[in-house]
Order: sequence, then structure tokens, then C-alpha cells
Amino acid sequence: MTAPSAQVDVRGPRFAAGLTSVVLAVALLTASGWLVAAQAAVFAVGALAGLRVSPYGLLFRLLVAPRLGPVREREPEAPPRFAQFVGLVFAVVGASGYLLGAPLLGAVATGLALVAALLNAAAGFCLGCELYVIARRALPARA
Repeated sequence: MTAPSAQVDVRGPRFAAGLTSVVLAVALLTASGWLVAAQAAVFAVGALAGLRVSPYGLLFRLLVAPRLGPVREREPEAPPRFAQFVGLVFAVVGASGYLLGAPLLGAVATGLALVAALLNAAAGFCLGCELYVIARRALPARA
């Protein structure tokens, strides 16, 4: 998915999780499948193209990071990218639920994605990143 040496500023994914939390909370309150679909698109860019080019990553890199001072801590990009993929799955299910007439499914999937985003934004605990670590341990290494 990404080069092993790719590193990101740890503040970037947390900023993105904050924006994601706002978007998903509004989507949940308004039952907007289109808003969840827009968030799914943001997740897709982050998961497939990388965090630096994702919309929230660009906002962080161009507008927020210069005001925060130098980077003090970096982390491998692979776990947060995997977390973006997990978020994408939940957002696709959520948007599909809302848009295809299953609002309970939409609300549950969107709510679960919101909880994960809030955990990251508020406490710095990335649930998708932890799933990445568990998956790496469980799956045999490729030769």
C-alpha cells in the first residue's frame, strides 16, 4: 500500500480525525447519505493515494502545520493509511444504508466510524492503526 520508509507528522492524522468527526457528526444528525459519501471519497484518497494528498492532509500540510512549528514526531504512514481504508469501508456501508433506504444501517455504520474518529481526535488512539498492527502480526510475512 505504501513504501515502508514513508513517514507522516503525527499531528496530521489527528487533525484529519477531528475534521472527520465533525463531518460524520453532521451526517449522523442530518441522516445525509451524500455527506457520508463525501467523507468516503476523502477516505478513499487517503487510503489509495496517501495521506499527503488527501484533502484533509493537504489542509493540514498547507494551512495548519506551518503555524504549529517544526515536526517533533513522525510515524510510519502505513497504519494511518490502513485506518483510512477501514474508515472507507464503514463510510461506504453508511452512505449505502442512507441512500438505499436502510437508515438504521446508515446510522450504525456512520456512528461506528464517528466513534473511531473521535477516539483518534480526542485521545490520539487510532483504532484502525491498532487493527493494522494486529493484522501484521497475524498474517505471515511475505518473502
